[in-house]
Amino acid sequence: MIAPVSNCITVDVEDYFHTEAMSSVVTRGQWDLQPTRVERNTKLLFDLFAAHQVRGTFFFLGWVAERFPRLVREAADLGHEIACHSYWHRLVNRLTPEEFREDTRRAKEVIEDAAGTKVFGYRAPNFSIVNGTEWATEILADLGFAYDSSVQPIKHDLYSNPTGMRVPERIAGGKLMEFPIATLAMGNRNMPVGGGGYFRILPYRYTHYGLSRLNKENDVPIVFYIHPWEIDPQQPRLSASIRARFRQYTGLKRNADKLERLLKDFRFAPIMEVFSVELAKLPKPVRSSGIADAASA
Repeated sequence: MIAPVSNCITVDVEDYFHTEAMSSVVTRGQWDLQPTRVERNTKLLFDLFAAHQVRGTFFFLGWVAERFPRLVREAADLGHEIACHSYWHRLVNRLTPEEFREDTRRAKEVIEDAAGTKVFGYRAPNFSIVNGTEWATEILADLGFAYDSSVQPIKHDLYSNPTGMRVPERIAGGKLMEFPIATLAMGNRNMPVGGGGYFRILPYRYTHYGLSRLNKENDVPIVFYIHPWEIDPQQPRLSASIRARFRQYTGLKRNADKLERLLKDFRFAPIMEVFSVELAKLPKPVRSSGIADAASA
């Protein structure tokens, strides 16, 4: 049964060797030496989304956009929202403000050039805008972004942020909106139900229950995410640690089928459309930059 609430489905467009789990075995200097699968896998997502008449938000890595500009343009031409996922996939809480500004500026310019449209959304690699990195949202506002979707309010060894916001809120002094990844509050703990490794590893009924309950009880759209490599069981197996291999490879064989079930069971649209009312209330300099055009792309 399709939920009455339109939710947000988002894709972090990166390749299998870009992940933090594989960063210890494939350095950034070696990225260009790896066989790429991001174009193939992203196009499979295009086809899957089209089969269910779904449009989403595609957060492109700048590195990917620079090498596959036609892929970015194809996403835009298909009606998906184009957004930014950094250039080098470095964790924000390991960068200086100057490093973050330069990485984000470069990524935004490359992605906009490829898409032929403005970019208003940002997502940090590994949800690494956490406590202590509030300065990053001010930089995002200064660079012309309208929203961030980098908060995953759970306990985690890489991006622990259990006290982070669970519902959309204004940030950066009211200049940006934050759209956090879906979590279900159970007692004093937030349970992750918004995608990624949790979607691959845990039974589908877990995600379905969590999203259904959030839609029914809160009547608030949720944000769900996936990566193109997560529907690719044939991706090369890298010689990483046992923990890294578990994170990267568990559940790959079944994930495309699970995603198709999700697209059937819930209603989805791009972030800019689902939250158009909230975004329209941002300060005029942001609204005048063309949010309405981007939302209707």
